[in-house]
Amino acid sequence: MYFSKAFIPTLKEAPSDLDNISAKLMVRSGMIRKLGSGLFEMLPLGLKTLNNVIKIIREEMDFIDGQEVKLPLILPKELWIETGRWNVYGKELFRLKDRKNAEFCLAPTAEEAITDLTRSFIKSYRQLPIMLYQFGIKFRDEIRPRFGIMRAREFLMKDAYSFHATESDLEAYYKRVYEAYEKICKRCDFKYRVVEAASGAIGGNFSHEFMVLADTGEEEIAWCNCGYGANSEKAECLDTVYEKSNEEQQDMQVIDTPNVGTIEDVSKFLNSSAQKFIKTIIYVADKNPIAVLVRGDYEINEIKLQSLIGCGELELANQEVVEEVTGAKVGFAGPINLKKQVKIYADYSVINVVNGVVGANKTDAHIKNVNYNKDYKADVVADLRKVVHGDICPKCKKAKLQFSRGIEIGHIFKLGTKYSKSMKATYLDAGGKENLIIMGCYGIGVTRIIAATIEQSYDENGIVWPVEIAPFKISIVPVDFKDDKTKEVAETIYKQLRDLKIEVLLDDRDERAGIKFKDADLIGIPFRITISKKTLADGAVEFKNRKDDKSGVKLIKIEDVVATVVKELKIV
Repeated sequence: MYFSKAFIPTLKEAPSDLDNISAKLMVRSGMIRKLGSGLFEMLPLGLKTLNNVIKIIREEMDFIDGQEVKLPLILPKELWIETGRWNVYGKELFRLKDRKNAEFCLAPTAEEAITDLTRSFIKSYRQLPIMLYQFGIKFRDEIRPRFGIMRAREFLMKDAYSFHATESDLEAYYKRVYEAYEKICKRCDFKYRVVEAASGAIGGNFSHEFMVLADTGEEEIAWCNCGYGANSEKAECLDTVYEKSNEEQQDMQVIDTPNVGTIEDVSKFLNSSAQKFIKTIIYVADKNPIAVLVRGDYEINEIKLQSLIGCGELELANQEVVEEVTGAKVGFAGPINLKKQVKIYADYSVINVVNGVVGANKTDAHIKNVNYNKDYKADVVADLRKVVHGDICPKCKKAKLQFSRGIEIGHIFKLGTKYSKSMKATYLDAGGKENLIIMGCYGIGVTRIIAATIEQSYDENGIVWPVEIAPFKISIVPVDFKDDKTKEVAETIYKQLRDLKIEVLLDDRDERAGIKFKDADLIGIPFRITISKKTLADGAVEFKNRKDDKSGVKLIKIEDVVATVVKELKIV
């Protein structure tokens, strides 16, 4: 492609409303244009990059016997009613009606559609296993779209689903997908970690996230050198790390705490540490109020709580419900003498608190010297808190967990029979018995991979693309394209590389060399060939690796250019 003919609208400065480096560089380099909140147009340079990512993913999916399909973007309400997700999915779901007043949604995911497809055709164990995948536009009405295409309202996703007759077959295929995702990460040149994760709205009983390490990542991951890794939402907290004090248990005492409702304020008021406090939080789980207890210096992990209860909806109780359950305003709840009998869930951290402090279920009052088993009990005791720095690895049970920021680019799930049961997707086994199909689910954010790559690989001059993803592999920069010899050599090299099917950009513009160099670096083209009268006098050109500025510029003979490029690109 000649630069003068390419639609690459580069900018010197990024618009002020972009909030992360990848969005700024993608707009500045002419890859995308913002149309509206969370809505981006993919320009030719961006689409070339996207197609390179798709090529990598498609090759790895085909290698593990995946078969590509294309599903509708508009899905009928009836399918979502079958799975119960029409109301559960919440406000992120774009809903619409047709002229006949029938209800639909814009696809945020494809479990219902793919299960409906397979239940129509899969009837026998002989047709299993099978894996179907697609590259599909997804729509989610994000409450606050941000980070460019990282969290947009419309994005491209590769979603894949496998169908099996047995759990062991699913387990074996899950490992194949896991390995395929690792290959994709390596081909994209990512620094990444695979971590255990919560399954969220997709469901299932086991999942892994593929996290690209970046300081700008939205997610926090906890990991250990022993091999353990988990999203902080999923990271386990051991029940064996809480030592019980040897101090003598005292009798309970009600203390007036006027206008003092927060842990911090009560701690100062009673001159005590937060570790002595037991927070009682009132939640509503599927319309039923519950009380949840955690030590004062920790926070409740709502993902763990919802998973333990198995409820569809979980939310903090409002003031009215809190007063109905406790008889007091928010900030004074406790596990003793609740006004309304509710189920109490306690985190491991509270049961060894000796002479602790709790709300008195009375406005402006707390109770001190409260002890588990002596003064109160919980219906369920479990790991319900968020992991924190200093926590011990739950796998090796020796080292302290380490923490990093990450960008989730892939998520794989063992769905089991969650969807086949609700949608009656069955097969007949060898004995003629009807069984539920067992499913796996494997997603990759295709557009997100582009943004994640930039967040991990950029410098003060612009993007630094890995070779496989880069929209162009080679940039040819003639310093003076009007010079006949310079033009002849540039076009000869250009044609030779094009004949080898190498993506190359020839900057034929009538611009200063500095502007051409800046645009090549901004776009992130991996290798640059500079042609000038000075180098041509020696029968050579300059060759520069965008990724390694330390190596500087190398002079190579004109006749060695193609061989050098082939070697650098590792073309067989």
